[in-house]
Amino acid sequence: MLADVSGLRIEEVDAFADFVVISYRRGGFARVGIVRLTGDPTVPYAPLVELPFDRETGTLGFGPNPEFDQPTVRLTFTSMSTPAVVYQHDVATGTDTVLKRQPVLGSVDLGAYGESLVWASASDGTRIPVSLVYRTDLVDVDEEGLPTASAPLILYGYGSYEISVDPYFSVARLSLLDRGVVYAIAHVRGGGEMGRHWYDEGKTTAKVTTFTDFIAVARHLVEAGWTTPEQLVATGGSAGGLLMGAIVNMAPELFAGVSAHVPFVDALTSILMPELPLTVIEWEEWGDPLHDPEVYEYMRSYTPYENVAEAAHPKILAVTSLNDTRVLYVEPAKWVARLREVGADVILRTEMAAGHGGASGRYDAWKETAFDFAWMLGVLGRSDVVIEP
Repeated sequence: MLADVSGLRIEEVDAFADFVVISYRRGGFARVGIVRLTGDPTVPYAPLVELPFDRETGTLGFGPNPEFDQPTVRLTFTSMSTPAVVYQHDVATGTDTVLKRQPVLGSVDLGAYGESLVWASASDGTRIPVSLVYRTDLVDVDEEGLPTASAPLILYGYGSYEISVDPYFSVARLSLLDRGVVYAIAHVRGGGEMGRHWYDEGKTTAKVTTFTDFIAVARHLVEAGWTTPEQLVATGGSAGGLLMGAIVNMAPELFAGVSAHVPFVDALTSILMPELPLTVIEWEEWGDPLHDPEVYEYMRSYTPYENVAEAAHPKILAVTSLNDTRVLYVEPAKWVARLREVGADVILRTEMAAGHGGASGRYDAWKETAFDFAWMLGVLGRSDVVIEP
C-alpha cells in the first residue's frame, strides 16, 4: 500500500467491475497498482496497493484484459536479467500464476546475472537513476551494493522526447555480460522516467541538462569503482547519438570509446530547414532556431558538428543508413570528416539498404548488432575473452 501518491506519474487507468488498475511511474520505473471498489458510498475506494517488483529494477506492465467483470488481471514483467514473464494476478487473493516465460535457448543460467540500481548526483543536485546488469561471478558487489573491483562497462543513454528507457531483457546482451562487461542505462533528463518534469528539464533551452546528466552518471560510476575511463564505452542512437556527440566534445577524457548510431549530430543545420519532413514538428522538442535567435545560439553551443575541438578523442564508431529519412546520412558523414580533421580515431559504417531503424530482417539485424558488440569489446580489450557458461 502506498501512503504517498503525490509523486506518481499516471500513464493509464483501466476500470473493472470490482477494482481499478492504474499504470504509473514511480522511482524511475513503470509500475502497476490496484484500487479495490468497496461498495460503500461514503468511502467508495480502498487505498492504492502497488504490486511488488521483488527487486530494485524492472518494468511491470498491464497486458490485454478484455472482460469488465473479470476477477484477475494479466500483467507482464521484465528486467535486464529476467526474460519477459506473462502472469495472472488474482485481485481478491493476491496470488500470481505464471502463464508464459520468454524462452532463452542454450545452456543459459539466468541466476548467474545480477542487477543493481544506483543514483548519481547531477551538477544541480538532482539524483539520476542508473540501472546496471552483470554476471555475479565476474563482477563482485559487496553488501553495500558497491563493486569490489572495476570492470569494463558500457553505458547507454537517450534522454529525449519523454521516452522512458525502461530495463528490458536482451539475449544478445548476454554475450557482453559473459565477457565480464557491466551494462548500464543512464535514465537522464529529457526522457520520461521520473515524470513530466524529467522531460521538461531536458528539452529546448534546457537540452544541455541531458548531456551533463550523462557525464555525471559516467563520473559517478568511475568514482564508485564500477569502472575506469579506460574501460568505459558510451553508446546511443538517433537523439541518443546527439548525446554521444555532445559528450565527446564536453568530456572526451571520460570514455575509451563512443558508439553512435544514426546520430543526430548536425542538428542545427537540419532544424534550420523547414522543407525537411520532420523539421517543423521537431521545433517543439529542440526549439525554433530559424525564428528565435536565442534558440539558435543555444543550439549552436552544443550541437556536435559545430563544437568538434582540437583535443584528444575517444575511439568513435558512427553507424548510419543510406535510406534514413529521419537523420540523413550526411549528418554523421560530415561529423566523421570533421573528427578526422582533428585526428580522431573514427570509423563510419554505412548500411546501404537500411533506414533509421537499421537493417531489416532477423539475420541482417544480428550482423549489425554483432559488428557493434565486436567493436565495443575491442575497445574494452575483451574481444578474445570467452567464458564458459
